Amino acid sequence: MRDKFSNAYTRRYFIPALTLKFIGGIALGLIYEYYYGGGDTTGYWRHASYIQNAFHDSFQAGLKLMLTSGGAYDPQTAKYTTAMYWYQPGSSEYLIVRITAFFGLFCGNTYTVIALFFAFISFSGVWAMYLTFIKIRPQLYKELATATLFVPSVFFWGSGLMKDSLCIGALGWVFYCFYKGAIQKRSILFCAVMGFFFAYFIVLVKVYILLCFLPAALLWVFNENSSRIKSPLLRIIAKPFFLSIGAGLAFFAATNLTKGDDRYDVEVIGQRSKIVSEYLYETSVRQNGSAYTLGEQDGTLGGMMKLVPQAIVVSLYRPFLWEVKNPVMLLSAVEALVFLIFTLRIIIRSGFFKTMSLIISTPSLTLCFLFALAFSATVGIVSNNFGTLVRYKIPMMPFYLAGLYITQSMSVPRRQTAATAQRQQAGGRLVPA
Repeated sequence: MRDKFSNAYTRRYFIPALTLKFIGGIALGLIYEYYYGGGDTTGYWRHASYIQNAFHDSFQAGLKLMLTSGGAYDPQTAKYTTAMYWYQPGSSEYLIVRITAFFGLFCGNTYTVIALFFAFISFSGVWAMYLTFIKIRPQLYKELATATLFVPSVFFWGSGLMKDSLCIGALGWVFYCFYKGAIQKRSILFCAVMGFFFAYFIVLVKVYILLCFLPAALLWVFNENSSRIKSPLLRIIAKPFFLSIGAGLAFFAATNLTKGDDRYDVEVIGQRSKIVSEYLYETSVRQNGSAYTLGEQDGTLGGMMKLVPQAIVVSLYRPFLWEVKNPVMLLSAVEALVFLIFTLRIIIRSGFFKTMSLIISTPSLTLCFLFALAFSATVGIVSNNFGTLVRYKIPMMPFYLAGLYITQSMSVPRRQTAATAQRQQAGGRLVPA
């Protein structure tokens, strides 16, 4: 079992990465408590405390609160639900509260221990993501470990008692199941069940993550499978067919997963984006926070599309160092600068058109960059605040950085050192290095 989830090359990163997730989960709680003075993570824990109190008073009342999705009135639980402002129909926040309360049953509702549970779940998915990338490009086990396990923003904001921790963990498992089940054609039933479970969880909590990932993942699967067709003629004929199926499934997902949702329904998403972005911007300005603006939105989907290029730049390469206003923001600025330098370095050394051609012709790279760009555009348009953006964008960061590492390895041949050349030439003959 150990060899199934690690090997001699990846095993060395397991404990350090898990340790960082635990540190990140605890540190996030401390930052929110003593730097921000509270926040969502505190809210989840306090709401879970009401459910714990209900269990102490009546096991039946506590069980009802654990199993109810929110909004339903029950005289037995009314004294608890009236104190919980997240107890609303279809509330994703209340789902996190219920998960928090469940873990709290095993530790006396101790915040730190619950945060460690969240960190471990997040780590399981991120590790699955790492193993998937290793299968795609095994030469880069060290670089891909950096991309998926050791990016500071990801293991900090994606480890604590927050939605983001569970979502990035779920995304990692969905990615793993897509690759193992749809591309490797192994453990298909397991991957179907696990993939559906975690995809459904993302739909309940942050459906826009899946809406950005699903089209890229379907295109990746169809490209990988069509490239295995040996006949060039059959491959040319089959590719448009595969692309049509992928596009159809993606359109179906985009229009049906969000149908009736006041936040993400395609028919109202433009207006909703305008309301949310303006609220976050005004709140940030009022609190002297790290606000940014891409320009005024008109409340239409077309108006959002006009802001896509700016939103991508904001999500990937900002805040710039001169925009930093606090220590937490500095971390995001340094990472954004590294992303920018790394991206420019690859393009300059390989050439823009060669790099684009490589990305388009390599299914795994198409997945990484298509998802990263779509997700960056989505969160960049809505956030209007760098403090919010740094949390929202963590699901795409491992994919973008992994894509950069893979692109570099494929487009920029590694130079042989003099020592390597000498080892390869012994007595005028080539020998393995």
